[in-house]
Amino acid sequence: MPSAVILAEGFLGSTYGKTANGLCRFSKRYDILGVIDSTHLGFSIEELVPGAKPDIRIISSIGEALDMGADTLIVGVATDGGYLPEYFRPFVSRAIREKMTVVSGLHQFISGDPEFSKLSEQYGTEIIDVRKMFMMRRDFFTGKIWDVKSKKIAVLGTDSAIGKRTTAVYLNEEIKKRGKSSTMIGTGQTAWMQGFPYTVVIDSMINDFVAGGIESVIVEAWEKEAPDYMFLEGQGSVLHPAYPGSFEIIAAGKPEAIILQHAPRRVDYDGFPGIKIPPLDKFIRILEELSDKKVIGIAINREGLTQEEIDEAGKDLEKKYGLPAFDPLKQSGRMAEIILSEV
Repeated sequence: MPSAVILAEGFLGSTYGKTANGLCRFSKRYDILGVIDSTHLGFSIEELVPGAKPDIRIISSIGEALDMGADTLIVGVATDGGYLPEYFRPFVSRAIREKMTVVSGLHQFISGDPEFSKLSEQYGTEIIDVRKMFMMRRDFFTGKIWDVKSKKIAVLGTDSAIGKRTTAVYLNEEIKKRGKSSTMIGTGQTAWMQGFPYTVVIDSMINDFVAGGIESVIVEAWEKEAPDYMFLEGQGSVLHPAYPGSFEIIAAGKPEAIILQHAPRRVDYDGFPGIKIPPLDKFIRILEELSDKKVIGIAINREGLTQEEIDEAGKDLEKKYGLPAFDPLKQSGRMAEIILSEV
């Protein structure tokens, strides 16, 4: 497993740092040693990313990364439009010169940048642009999804960057702890970086092949492993003005149940101040109408909440909607029991 540090300068713990946050919590592809973010020196990783592995260090330079034994630099941000922040360039340049493998999930390809491409050739450094791997994927929807007998649960959300993948990861692990076989179906670049083999990065693909891409990895997982359960990572949100995801997951993945991710403190869509997130019951009605299946639980994003406030939000949501509400970082076991009994 390559030893990696994550470049998240200024973004660790934020929604734009969701790639870094996710990798700090879970990764089977890279051994995460540290995160570069000089703006948060002195903090422990768990203070900024609840649930992160506690031995991950926050550092400020490529030099420190090399001293730790890192051989890989992962660009750990997901910016609007997928662009590399300009002030990230010196970090990437130094990493290439030091022959560290550079991994990026951005829409802007590191390998396509003239400066980085030239340096890569000069120093013999590998650059991995994750989205580039999936651009030419041409799976067309076949209908084989109906042959899959696994119980599929989609984790969808009321907004982008709200924790859908993290919830899917935690529930997948909890189901396995209870003696059932379960597989995570990734739909974005971070899931690939975390090492989930059945992943397709749908926002790098031509639209005509998105449904087929989702179907193909689910069918592949079924044919190779025949797991009892599958957890489908959602993307965007069904009502989001910029990232209107969810429908393709429902249409191609044919989930048996839905878990809805919600951030009680968010009023506006992330990155779009002034554009209000509709009420939760509207999302529930739309998702159930689209899928002909039930929303069986509400996953709480703890953004801006104390533990006491998270507990209170859970009680309020359960009372209002009659659905179990849970904190994925601490109560996924409870939701896993509900899934085993109801799905």
